[in-house]
Parts: sequence; structure tokens; C-alpha cells
Amino acid sequence: MTLTRTFAALALCATALTSPALAADYGKHTFKVSSGAAEDHPIATGIKSMSACLEEGSGGNMKMRGFYSGQLGDDADATQATRSGSIEMVVTGSAAIAGIEPALGVLTLPFMFENDAEVDAIMTGPFFDYVAEKMPQHDLVMLSMWENGFRNATNSKHPIKAVSDFEGLNFRVMQNPIFLDTFRRLGANPVPMAFGEVFTALETGAVDGQENPLPLIEATKFYEVQKYLTLTRHAYSPNPVLVNRGVWESLNADEQALMASCAASARDAQIERSRAAVGEAAAKLTAEGMEISEMPAEEMTKLRELVSPVWETSMESVGKENFDRLMEELAKIRN
Repeated sequence: MTLTRTFAALALCATALTSPALAADYGKHTFKVSSGAAEDHPIATGIKSMSACLEEGSGGNMKMRGFYSGQLGDDADATQATRSGSIEMVVTGSAAIAGIEPALGVLTLPFMFENDAEVDAIMTGPFFDYVAEKMPQHDLVMLSMWENGFRNATNSKHPIKAVSDFEGLNFRVMQNPIFLDTFRRLGANPVPMAFGEVFTALETGAVDGQENPLPLIEATKFYEVQKYLTLTRHAYSPNPVLVNRGVWESLNADEQALMASCAASARDAQIERSRAAVGEAAAKLTAEGMEISEMPAEEMTKLRELVSPVWETSMESVGKENFDRLMEELAKIRN
């Protein structure tokens, strides 16, 4: 069964799963799933929720085993391991694997989304389906799109109250051309680095700052090596839930339907936890001594203007068709 037909048949299959008259067929499966996030991060909420759903729906035959904090490699390495089949699943940062599928890169362009409502409509609507159709050619099947969240800037040198305060700061960024270009335009010195290396780099002063969503900043204890946090919300980080294509195709129709259904329902739990964790993380970071601030509206306008050319310079890497598709969907939502 193809990915398209599987997802199209979900509603019918879901009915079959709950009907005593139709016996579903579930073999015994334990899926190893890799995440770069810590076990107390909201991504873990999604993994545990999906695993519980699988166990309940399959009578205990299907479940997931989470590996956190990059135990099985960083996002790029774990995704490649999932493509090869040495890991069954990965929940990964879309920006980190945009080189595999450019349509994932368009989601992380600076200031693409204005609010959570836009995010939810895109990540569960036609654009998700559009991206999902592309993944099997990369030996991956995308079951859902969870989130890391909106990204914010921290540093150890001084509060960032104006765009000029970025000047000269060494900022760790993902190994992704969009983020490199964005921070160069702000006057910072972007340093591409794997996530697992960031804490030590901040601690030793090899870099002055980094940018991530608040729950990840708190879960990784960056407050121990960073003093200042600025709520820039300059980019959004989705986290696709990916399974090896061969593993997926080895499952029968009932197992595929349950996997897809549980990934979708776990998104609700993961998103709810993620957004509650933003406020909780802000309170914890403040209690740990971080100074949290927002840039004045006129400086945020200047920041947006400075990084706006990134959309054009990134067009070749993200693909114009992908960009146009996303903008078309956003226009429908905003109208």
C-alpha cells in the first residue's frame, strides 16, 4: 500500500480498529526512535504518547523505545541511520535535514509564520501532505509534524535591545545555509555546529550565543552558560516524525493505519506540552538568573527587513515550487 492510499484510508481503517466485528492484525514490533532532545523535553511527550497509543491499540504488540539527547547520533546522523534502516524512526529538526528534502527547508525561513494558528494549519493541512509525498524517495515516510517551536536568541555578553547588538557576536547556528545567512545579515559571526557540541562551546567561550526555542534552552541548561535571552521568535522549528520506508512497507495495513493514527494523535499531546512548556521555561530561566527581554517594535521591524533577503537567496536551495506552495497555503489561511 502506498503512503497516499494509506493516509487516505485512515478514517476507514480507524473505524475497523475499534469495531469488535473486524479483528485487526498486529505483529510484535518495537521501534527504536531517536531524538536529539532530552527526555524531559516536549518531544519526549510525543514519543511516549505515540508509544502508549500503539500499545493500547495493538494489545501490547506494538511500542516504541525512545533514545534521547542524541544517544543515537545528532539529527543529521540519526536521519541517515533511519534512511539506511539501522534505526527504525527519528524525530528530527527539519532544518537539519533540509539538504535531504528541500521542502522541509522552506518551513524554517526567517519570520515565515506569524502565530501558532498558522503553524497548526500548515503542519496538518495540504502542505504537510505535499511534503509527505516527497519523503518515500528518500527512503523515509513522514507520519506527522511535531514541533520544537519558535526560536529565540541567547548570549553571554550583553542584552540584545537593538539589531546593532548582534554585531560581532559569535553565534552557534545549525549547519544550515538559511541560518548562516540570517545571522550574517544581522552582523553576527555564525558558527555552524552540531547540537551536542553547543554547551561546551558556550561554556568555554568558543561561541558567545546560540538560538533555540525556550523549552530546549531550559532542558539543555543553557542558563548555566548564558546570561541574556531575547525573545526574537525569528524562525520556527518543526520536527517531522519519520520512519524508515522499508520498515513501513513491511507492516500490514492494520499496523500502518495504527502507526499513522497514533502519530497524529500524539501530535496533539506534543503540541499542548510544547506550548505550555514555553511559559514554564521562561519562569525557570528567570529563576536561574537569565535576563529575558524583548526588542522594541521598531528594532524588530529593522530585524525583519535586514533578514528579508534570505527568502530570495535561499530560493535555489528550498525550491521555488515549494516556497510558492507554502505561500499559497498561508495566503488562504490569512484571508
